[in-house]
Amino acid sequence: MKILLTGATGFIGSHIATALRQKGHTVVSVSRRQGVDFSRMTTAAHWFPYLHDTDAVINCVGIIGETSSQRFATLHTQAPIALFQASVTSGVRRVIQISALGADESAFSAYHRSKRAADDYLRGLDVDWFVLRPSLVYGEGGASTALFNRLSQFPVIAVPGKGDQKLQPIAVEGVVAKVLECLETPHTRRTLDVAGAEIVTLTEWLQTLRRQNGRPPARIIPIPWSLVMAAAHIFHPLHPMLHPDNLRMLQAGSYIKS
Repeated sequence: MKILLTGATGFIGSHIATALRQKGHTVVSVSRRQGVDFSRMTTAAHWFPYLHDTDAVINCVGIIGETSSQRFATLHTQAPIALFQASVTSGVRRVIQISALGADESAFSAYHRSKRAADDYLRGLDVDWFVLRPSLVYGEGGASTALFNRLSQFPVIAVPGKGDQKLQPIAVEGVVAKVLECLETPHTRRTLDVAGAEIVTLTEWLQTLRRQNGRPPARIIPIPWSLVMAAAHIFHPLHPMLHPDNLRMLQAGSYIKS
């Protein structure tokens, strides 16, 4: 198959690109590192040159925090909708959207709402679509993986609240496997939550990372949420994961709620 892959040099996208090529697919890679600014790809006309004879489209573009030039509304909603419109017009039959767990009717953050807007648009098109909503994805090259690994190195770790926020981490290889499955299955037009087999708390996850790196359990110090949120408003420019909205999403948890 000839597959257009956006966000192809990002964390999830790069792993998908490698797997697709190993399967013998032709990958048309689109990313900022390859000279395509997604924030400027906001009309269908921008996408037509990339879609000639394309069999499938996989959209992996996503940011966890906004900057002056990278906005949720543009990257998560406007550009993907333009891509989906162009895909249908160009005769692409299969479109896979990498969304996020929590981008549903309960979404409260700008991150999740912007993802959901594109998801909803895709679900209304006459195309074989998939919306994949991964939980916390970990693996080589992941920003959250790097952050949690750094936190887990300390013998004393401060956690927000009681550190009992629920997570259901999934290895990036699991997300890739689901994407490959979606390319082949005849059962299309599905929204799929993608998560690991086990639900853990934030504290348990950090201790697991310590154990994997041969370290003994750390001492955990709970930090009141009021102090965490106050600090987030000051320090979030240092790392997008520290944005108050991201901490609120952490508090809500990233797991499949039955």
